[in-house]
Amino acid sequence: MTSSPTDTGQDIAPARYPAHVISSDAEAIQVARAFAEHAAKDAALRDRKRLLPWAELERFTASGLGSISIPKVYGGPGVSNATIAEVFRIICTADPALGQIPQNHFGVISVLIHAADEDQKRRLFQSVLDGARIGNAGPERGTRHTLEINARAIRKGDGSYRVSGAKFYSTGALFAHWITAKAVDDDGNVVMAFIPRGTSGLRIIDDWSGIGQRTTASGTVLLNDVPVAAENIVQSGQLAGRPSLQGSFSQLIQAAIDAGIAHAAVADTIDFVRQRSRPWADAAVNEARLEPYIIAEVGKLKLELHAAEALLDRAARTLDAINAGPLDDDAAARASIAVAEAKVLTTEIALLASEKLFELAGSRATLAEFNLDRHWRNARTHTLHDPVRWKVHAVGHYHLNGVRPARHSWI
Repeated sequence: MTSSPTDTGQDIAPARYPAHVISSDAEAIQVARAFAEHAAKDAALRDRKRLLPWAELERFTASGLGSISIPKVYGGPGVSNATIAEVFRIICTADPALGQIPQNHFGVISVLIHAADEDQKRRLFQSVLDGARIGNAGPERGTRHTLEINARAIRKGDGSYRVSGAKFYSTGALFAHWITAKAVDDDGNVVMAFIPRGTSGLRIIDDWSGIGQRTTASGTVLLNDVPVAAENIVQSGQLAGRPSLQGSFSQLIQAAIDAGIAHAAVADTIDFVRQRSRPWADAAVNEARLEPYIIAEVGKLKLELHAAEALLDRAARTLDAINAGPLDDDAAARASIAVAEAKVLTTEIALLASEKLFELAGSRATLAEFNLDRHWRNARTHTLHDPVRWKVHAVGHYHLNGVRPARHSWI
C-alpha cells in the first residue's frame, strides 16, 4: 500500500498526534503487552496482502512506547535496556515487521544521546515526546560495503547544508516525521542530517519487495539538494573515534526482533501440532502431540529458545551495568561481545524454529491459508541485516586473543 505523496514525488508529512509519556519500566512492559495483543490479530493478513500498519503504528506512538529510551533528564521515561529489549521481543512476537519499523527510531535516539549537542537533544527529544517518529535513510545500494556512503552534505555560505544522495533499506522512513540521512560533509566527516517530512527535494518511495518483513516499507529515499538547517546536522561520525554503547544498543534491538520471531514460530508449532497435525502412521498414538519424536524436537526448540532469551536478557543487563559507570574501550567491548553472543543464538533459533515448524506440524502447515511461512521469511530476511559469522569471529577473537570488536552499529 503506497501513499499518494510517494506516487507523485511530492513528500507530505504524516499527521502527528499527541503521545502519552510512560512513567516506569513496569508500565512500558504492560503497555507493550496490550499493544502486542492488539497487533497480533491481523499480523498474518497484513503480511499476506502487504498492508502497511499505519493504524497500528499510530497506536504504538500514542501509547508512549516510542519515547521510552529518552533519558529522564530530558523528560523521558529513561527505562532500562533490559526493558527496551523485552518490549521489542514482545511486539515482534506479535508482528516483527511492525516491531522493526521503530528500530531505527530507537537507534537514532541512541545516536543523539551519544553525539548530539544539548540544544539538539532538547529539541529532538521533545519532538519525540510530542509524538514524532524518526525514520532511517542511512544505507545505500551499489557501495562496496554497508559503511561506505556516497551521499553528500554540502555547506552553503549561510551555514546551512544541502544534502543529496539515494538511500535504500530505509526502514521507518515512510511512516516518520523526521528523516535521518547519513552523508559525508565537505571535510570528509560523516554527519546525520535531520530532515522534516515535506522538505523540498525529499522523496520516499515504497518499493520494498523483500520476501520477509514485507510491511516495513524499507525502500528508497531520494535526496535531491535537500535544504537542512545547521542546527539539524549531528556530528554522528565522531562515534567511531571513541567508546560508546550506540552500536551494542542497536544490535540489542536487532537480537530482540529475532527472539520475537523465534518465540512466535515455536508457539505456532505447538499450537498447530496440538490442534491440527496428525501423528505418523508408525507412532502408534492417536494424537501428534503424543508422538515421541515430536515431543523431543519441541523440547529441543524450547531449550534453544530459552537459551537465546537468557543471553538476550543478560546482554541487556550488561549494557545497563556498563551504562551506570564510566565508559572506556574495555567496557564498550564487553557490551558489544555480550550482545554479539545473544545475537548469534537469536539468529540461530529464529531460523531453526521457523523451519522446524513445517517438519513437526506436517504437510497441512504449508497451506497458504495459515501463512505460517511468514515466520521463516521474516527470520531469513531480518537476520541478513548483519551476518552472524562475523559475530562468532568477534566473540572468539575477543576471548582467545583479547581483540576488541570494531566500532560501528553492526557489531
